[in-house]
Amino acid sequence: MVGLDADHEAWTAAQSETTVAVDGRELDVAYYEAGRDNDGPPVFFLHGIPTWSFLWRGVAPAVAEDRHVIAPDLVGYGNSQRSDNFDRSVRAQTSVLADLIAEAPAAEVDLVAHDIGGGVALRYAAARPQQVRTLALSNAACFDSWPVEYINSLGVPGVVEGWDDAAFEENMAFLFEEGAHGEADPAFVAGMKAPWEREGGRTALARAAVATNTNHTTCIDYGAITAETLCLWGADDVLQPIDNADRLADAVAGDATVIGLDDAYHWVTHDRTEAYREELRAFLTN
Repeated sequence: MVGLDADHEAWTAAQSETTVAVDGRELDVAYYEAGRDNDGPPVFFLHGIPTWSFLWRGVAPAVAEDRHVIAPDLVGYGNSQRSDNFDRSVRAQTSVLADLIAEAPAAEVDLVAHDIGGGVALRYAAARPQQVRTLALSNAACFDSWPVEYINSLGVPGVVEGWDDAAFEENMAFLFEEGAHGEADPAFVAGMKAPWEREGGRTALARAAVATNTNHTTCIDYGAITAETLCLWGADDVLQPIDNADRLADAVAGDATVIGLDDAYHWVTHDRTEAYREELRAFLTN
């Protein structure tokens, strides 16, 4: 199991790989797994755009001290398959999650999700309410709250592929350095950038951006979600404001609690790592 301060290379070295099916196409998925022999339902951690499972480096290993943890790279992201021939949408990623849960296997699971990973978790929890025991959502894409204008712009053909190295660095800094509350951890920034720096990374980023589709969360039957729900939010986020957490809590059928973490923007697991970890572990334990 990697430590809470692992860099992206150590995280990558700790990952395993499996295969899932999306629209009849076999795709490789990289995932971090720890605590397999622990009691309780497995806990799945889902990242968003434009991140990967490394987002959870300060959280998932701690949860794995007493729970079975699985944190995949969504298809098209991180170290999962990034070829230019498959759907990366929230709908498609929900199919990825379903295959991963089927491999677990378990009667129930706990889902922890950020950004569009939240949209994936919400779709799954609404479609299979009997399988989701708890749902922890952070700054999640929901209802018609997304995609944000900047991410939309990355999906315009030729925009990202047309960046020179200076433009690439400028945009990565905008996303991960300026997007942090206070001074960003260099290891976080380096880790978030790493997959997009590899060959084919800019095309993969463009394909991920163009796959963002509001319809995939407006069509969710939120009232079908019976899981106990925690909306654990970066309270100062302007991309997914905490008002969305209140709306989610009102919409789901299960008991729901909203906790806002001050001094945290969209990258809440980075900005308030220790507080996030404590609140999440308390929720999963209770």
